[in-house]
Amino acid sequence: IEQNGPGMALGKHLFLAHYIAQRIAEELGNALVYPTMPFTPTGDPVEKTGHMRFSGSVNVSEQAYGLIARDVAMSAIAAGFKNVALMSDHGGGGQEALKRVAADLDSIWKRKGVRVIYVPDLYFKEKEQMRAYLTEHKIPIDSHAGTDDTSEVMFVDKDHRWIRPDKLINGQGTEGVTGDQTKATVELGKMFVDDKIHDAVDQIRALLK
Repeated sequence: IEQNGPGMALGKHLFLAHYIAQRIAEELGNALVYPTMPFTPTGDPVEKTGHMRFSGSVNVSEQAYGLIARDVAMSAIAAGFKNVALMSDHGGGGQEALKRVAADLDSIWKRKGVRVIYVPDLYFKEKEQMRAYLTEHKIPIDSHAGTDDTSEVMFVDKDHRWIRPDKLINGQGTEGVTGDQTKATVELGKMFVDDKIHDAVDQIRALLK
């Protein structure tokens, strides 16, 4: 949970993760989604670094995040799941924590017929695709809560609860936005979200061959 300026609700990654995870499971056809973790590493709340410079952001340490992810994965294994996929819609230290947890558990459980995999393409590959599209169409590339993030939330916000169109801004970081939210569209959001889903599904299938 992190700031997104006056025009977008705080929990954008959580909203997106709920939608995207369900769609990934549907595409795979044989998967279940565990409850989405609402908090990730976002900065130091004491030193007020990163997103913790802004009110509304919530941080958990990378260590705590990794321990929770590990316990959830172990719970899935205990329940009898043979394949466990860890992924995140948020960048930063949380991605590294998931990578370490997956590698550690996979090294232990693979010989017992259980796989634990990390799926970075949902975030990193899609970011490359998104930036290439924005560059090609001469839309400025942003770094936080800008055109791409806002478009994605617009697409999943079917009930119009999370976006205030009259409050969207072209921000330079001082209000918690680095990018132009005013260029966001539902159509862009659908394209970017679909890319995340397809990238994740393709990588999961490749890793579990």
